[in-house]
Amino acid sequence: MAEPERTTAGPRAPLAVNRSLTIPAGELVWRFGPSGGPGGQHANTSNTRVELVFEIAESDVLDERQRRLFTETFGPRLRIVVDEHRSQLRNRALAAERLIERLNEALKPRVRRRATKPSRGSKERRLKAKREQSSKKAGRQRPAED
Repeated sequence: MAEPERTTAGPRAPLAVNRSLTIPAGELVWRFGPSGGPGGQHANTSNTRVELVFEIAESDVLDERQRRLFTETFGPRLRIVVDEHRSQLRNRALAAERLIERLNEALKPRVRRRATKPSRGSKERRLKAKREQSSKKAGRQRPAED
C-alpha cells in the first residue's frame, strides 16, 4: 500500500466548533491517501481517504479547561479517518464534521449521578424475578432418584 501523502492543504478556512472555539486552519493537519476496498481503477489512482489530526497538546487556541477536558477524553491528539465516499471533497467535509461533533460532545457538561436507594417495589420485582428464574432452572433438572 502506498504511503499517504502528508500535507496541511485541506480546507483553508478555520473550523468553527462553537461560538467560543474556532480552530485555525494551521492547527489542523490533513493527510490524504488511497482508500481501501472496492472501487476499481478509481480507487487505485485517487487519494480519497482523509485523515484529519488535531494536536490538542500543541494548540494555541484552547484555554486550560478545554485542553484538560480534551486531553482526558482523547489524549494529546484527536485523529479522524474517513474513507466512506469516493470523493475526497465529501470525505474532507465528513472528517471536519466529525471533529466538530467529537469536540462539542467532550465540551458538554457532565451531569453527576446522585446516589439513590432502590425503591421497595424495585426490590420486590428483583426478588420475584430471581425466584421465577430459580424455579425455571430447578424445573429443568432431572428428578431425584429415591
